[in-house]
This record gives sequence, structure tokens and C-alpha cells, in this order.
Amino acid sequence: MTEAMDFLYQRVNVERQRLSSLDPDVFKLDRMRALAEALGNPQRDFKSVHVAGSKGKGSVCEMVASIMQGCGYATGLYTSPHLVDLRERIRLNQQMIPEGEFLDCLAFVADRATDPAFEAQHGAATFFEIVTLISFVYFARQAVDLAVLEVGLGGRLDATNIITPEVCAITSIQLEHTNILGDTHEKIAREKAGIMKPGVPCITIPQRPGVLEVFREVATATNAPLLVVGEDIEFSYRMEGTPELGHHARVVLSTQRSNFEHIAVPLKGEHQALNGGLALAVVDRLRERGFDTPEGKVAQGLAKTPNLGRLEIVRTRPRVVVDGAHNPESVGALMRALGQNLKYDSLVVIFGCAADKNIIGMLRMLAQGADKVIFTKADNNARAVEPRDLQRRFQELSPKMALTAPTVADALRTAMRAVHPDDLICCTGSFYIAGEAKKLIQTKVV
Repeated sequence: MTEAMDFLYQRVNVERQRLSSLDPDVFKLDRMRALAEALGNPQRDFKSVHVAGSKGKGSVCEMVASIMQGCGYATGLYTSPHLVDLRERIRLNQQMIPEGEFLDCLAFVADRATDPAFEAQHGAATFFEIVTLISFVYFARQAVDLAVLEVGLGGRLDATNIITPEVCAITSIQLEHTNILGDTHEKIAREKAGIMKPGVPCITIPQRPGVLEVFREVATATNAPLLVVGEDIEFSYRMEGTPELGHHARVVLSTQRSNFEHIAVPLKGEHQALNGGLALAVVDRLRERGFDTPEGKVAQGLAKTPNLGRLEIVRTRPRVVVDGAHNPESVGALMRALGQNLKYDSLVVIFGCAADKNIIGMLRMLAQGADKVIFTKADNNARAVEPRDLQRRFQELSPKMALTAPTVADALRTAMRAVHPDDLICCTGSFYIAGEAKKLIQTKVV
């Protein structure tokens, strides 16, 4: 497995590379299509759901996959990034791809990707392209009933965008990766809308007017039916608290085919209400496409959605929570959700993020919720902002205590020495910070 990881991490890896240094040829689908063709187009051997968006797309994917598994379907799930193990990205009925299967699929893909004639014509396949194709090959070999696929970056030129899904969905649009996707919400929306396909229903949630205008324009040009939850699809929700579920959303979504009434959304935070509604709307369209999704099984499946990297408690003494929030909206939602769902005296946040993010926006949200902040950076990530730079910017915004630590392990040790039993440590700013913290705690390094 070590040799396989070395091979993969030697490829161009957009996730960990400074985006300003990337060759523009990295973002094109010609190579992905050619490589899929050389592999026999495995993506055509299974039905799929495709999910794009700036925030919430991973949550929607997890919920749709859990629901469809609950309805009795063999369900593949492809997400990114991972927290601890690369194989987390490729799951079947919530189980990671076995190591042997991963290595077999990688060997199959790599044999064609590294063929000298192929590379001379198309260039070297990237890390994300190869991992995406491993998922396609695995899902095809396992004859899954449905695969739920999360877009990696953008949509139009993302490696996943060679599929023709049963349904596609687009979550909330926020400013992100502006040097690649565009510097306005509308430009980013156009890139995300690139997943729309002729005749394939696309479902979204309420967006700012300019974003919806772009979606409608692309949908018309593509001949893709566009539906907005809460406008074209009847939807409502309320927040409530129970001893079993704590503070959570209950949603109602009704169509001609489905009547999902007061279904509990298991992922915490009011922001998950719309994500839950979008997941149910996707399942409703799958029912239209011939999938059997009874309301009772839908509710049972949704209830089993894992919360990996989403307000996930990874240690109890002291309490440590990890969350992949990586933009101002999600950091703000995290601060609110922590206060609503966990009792604590003081909140210590371990924070690190990528340089291409809205750093000031995230720091403002941190200043509203955290009592103390320890700035750090993930290991081996060229995109990470230096901790002292984050500290300087934060101190320009807030008088709250702010420290730095060179590594996530150092940050955790500092936080654990400082907290009292009723305090809470939260590791956030990116999935890399959250994942590294989780791995350090699981392996008892800290």
C-alpha cells in the first residue's frame, strides 16, 4: 500500500498544490475521457447521482447514499477529500474499498495511465483523475445499483463530469477558488452548472438571484429540467431539541410522488436543513427514475448518515470535535451548531486553512464563537497559510487570545494542556486539519 500511495502522491495533486502554480492543462476533460475509454468506460456500467456546490455537497452525498442503502440498494459513494485513510473516498454501503480491491483497481488504471503513448498524447493523469477512475472501476466491478459522486472542484471541468447521472444536484454557491472558478458568485455558479446534462433533472436550493439566473440560463441551454427546493418543490423545516437527537432539523418535502413528513436530519446545525431537503428531493427524483424509496425506509436510512468530519467528536477527555468547515458561511454555521449542540465553558479552536480561501471572512466568524484560537497548518500542504500570518490577521480583528503552533500535533498538545474538563476543543478550517487531528488522536500520538 505504501508503494501505491507513493505513486499517487507523485502525481499532480490540485488539493495540496498552490493553485497559482498549476498548469492550465490540469483542468480539462479530454484526458479523463480518453483514459476512461481505454479502461472500457466503467462509468457507463452503473447509475449515478452527481452533486456539486461550494458548501454542503459532501453532506448531501452522505445523506443520499445512506438513504438509498436504507432502501435496500447497493450504493457506492465517492467523496473528497478524506480524513484519515484515502480509501474513505470510495465506499460501498458505507464500507471503505478493501485494500486489495483498491490496489487491483489502481494497477488496472495506472497500467493505462502511464502508457508512454497515452502520456505523449494526453499528458500525465493527475492524482484526482486516477482516484476518480479507481472509484468508477470499483463501482462497475461491484455492479452497484447506484453511485453517489461528489464533484471535486468546480463542475464543468471536474474529473467526475464524464458521467451521465440519473439526477444532479447543486448545493449553496459561495465564493471559493476564485482564481480558478471566477471572482463572482455568478461566474462560480456557471462552473458548477457545468454538471447539467440534457434531460437529466437538476435540483438546487434557494440561492442569491444572480446565481439562480445563471442556473436557469444554463438549464435552458442544456435542456436540463431545473427544480428549486422551496419554490418548485414544496419544502419546510423546523428546529427542535430532543434527548435522543439533541438540537436538529425536521423537514417536510412533498411532491406528486412523495410525502416526506417531519423527517429528522441527523447532521447537526440549521444549515443542514436545506441539505436534508435537497437530499430528499434527489431521492424523490430517483423514485421517478424507477427506484423504490418508501418513506419509512427513507427516514430510517437518513437516520444512519455518518457525521464524518461534521461536528464529529473524536475524543471525550478532553472533548475534541473535528469539522471540515472551510469558508465563512460554514465556519459561522459551525460556531452556532457547537453552541446549540454541546455544552461547554470555553471553546478553544485549532484553526488552519488554505491560502486561496476567504481568510478574513473565516476569521471574523471565529472571533464571534471561539474563546481562544491556536493557529497551525496541516502537514505537507503547500496551499496552507502560515500560522503567524493567520495570527496577525486575527489580532487585527479581535482582542481574543491567539497562539500559533507549527503542527497540528503541537496545537493539540497545547490545547489539551490548557483546557479544563468542561471546555471544548474544535479543530477546523479545512478537512486536512480535521483529518490530521482525528488521525493523531486515533493513533494516540496525542
